[in-house]
Amino acid sequence: MFFSKLKGNPYAASVITALTWVPVAIFFVDHGYSYATVSGRSMQPTFNPDSNLMRKDIVLLNKWSTTDHKFDRGQVVTLTSPVDPKLLIIKRIIALPGDTVKPLRKDEAVPIPAGHAWVEGDEAFHSRDSNAFGTVPIGLISSKVTYILWPPSRFGPVEKKPVNKDRVQMNVFKPGFDE
Repeated sequence: MFFSKLKGNPYAASVITALTWVPVAIFFVDHGYSYATVSGRSMQPTFNPDSNLMRKDIVLLNKWSTTDHKFDRGQVVTLTSPVDPKLLIIKRIIALPGDTVKPLRKDEAVPIPAGHAWVEGDEAFHSRDSNAFGTVPIGLISSKVTYILWPPSRFGPVEKKPVNKDRVQMNVFKPGFDE
């Protein structure tokens, strides 16, 4: 009875065709590209440069590019917060395995072990980042932030910033898994 009514409905074929694409769309959003709204001030002036927090930037997330776990210093990424696993945070990669970094609030340099990175917000005084929780496993990084989509006046690629050579010494040692 149901299928006979469905067969007579002129929209049924269109709906069934559209529904077959739902799993493809879900896979694409989960593993390909999606967008996110940036909240807070930790990445100012890169995101939300206006101090009026009523406006929030919308950015494009590239999830495909994180599958090989190859990242560059100065790149903006999203990652699961090591402090609150329910929270997705956005930060800039400052140091990679083999580097040493001088934290903002400590005098001693921190070596970055294999499989880890040092991430920071662009606005140091409003950011909870590696200066607070230390190195983060690279496996927590879920996407690279590649474009600002909104507002239209700022549409364009998210640029990598050079790291501060006074704070980061690159490839100082060969990291191992026993460190």
